[in-house]
Amino acid sequence: MSLASDHRPAAPEGLAIAPALPDILKAIKPRTGVTGFLRRHPTIAVGGGLLLLLILVAGLAPYLGTVDPSALSPARRTRPPSALYWFGTDMLGRDIYSRVLYGTRVSLLVGFAVAILASIGGLAIGLVAGYVRWADSIIMRMMDSLMSIPPILLAVSLMAITRGSVGNVILAITIAEIPRVSRLVRGVVLSLREQPYVDGAVAAGTRTPMIILRHILPNTLAPMTVQATYICGSAMIVEAILSFIGAGVPPNVPSWGNIMAEGRALWQVKPFIVFFPAAFLSVTVLAVNLLGDGLRDMLDPRQAKGH
Repeated sequence: MSLASDHRPAAPEGLAIAPALPDILKAIKPRTGVTGFLRRHPTIAVGGGLLLLLILVAGLAPYLGTVDPSALSPARRTRPPSALYWFGTDMLGRDIYSRVLYGTRVSLLVGFAVAILASIGGLAIGLVAGYVRWADSIIMRMMDSLMSIPPILLAVSLMAITRGSVGNVILAITIAEIPRVSRLVRGVVLSLREQPYVDGAVAAGTRTPMIILRHILPNTLAPMTVQATYICGSAMIVEAILSFIGAGVPPNVPSWGNIMAEGRALWQVKPFIVFFPAAFLSVTVLAVNLLGDGLRDMLDPRQAKGH
């Protein structure tokens, strides 16, 4: 078999190489179909199902909501849950149910956007740092300096020099997450660049960009897919924290962090103002983490050997 066609060599003893994207797609066997796949991986079924439901809720928020989430009704403020206001009303008389539904859009947008952008940025940096030896120390020292700052503090610092908006929140959290992604990818690349098939490609005169794209990149997609799910859940929590302390999205934008921030003063007497957005945030992060755990178990070569 030629070197060009063999991109998946046997792993050295003690080293498990994650499956590439074609191997991921083969995990769904034609004989059993999607149903059999979900039975073998219940955490993916539960997490993916919850996440799909929340995506539908976000997309159908204008139709599922009972009233305009920004409509003020001072005469009906802090009303408890009832047939008219399912989750009650806040201090300005706004319907918490409608605001929580629209807050799903903000959290999912921030989570997905940060996961995608941080994965792309961290993947590019990690590939270069892991394969190009002279650039490794320079790039990773920069990443280490960013990693020395807790993500929430780094995000707060970045938001302090910009105006509050969803776009700026996404950018701030992405910058805080990229160093961790790049470090993960670098570790995978360091183990791959010493493999015989990479040495063979170098000996054959293959250019460095082509080696990275054809031989290194496919083997980083599986761990990156799992890492992206954890980044998504983490980004949702950080966004809620930023909004809760007033450093996130503007107060007029319905988000779970903003709703909880507005109700914290009445937490002891009107707990429902904080409970419902907090419950939705918890379920969303749980769904993403379950999906990530299921993907990790499915893509882990050591788990696959056990079946």
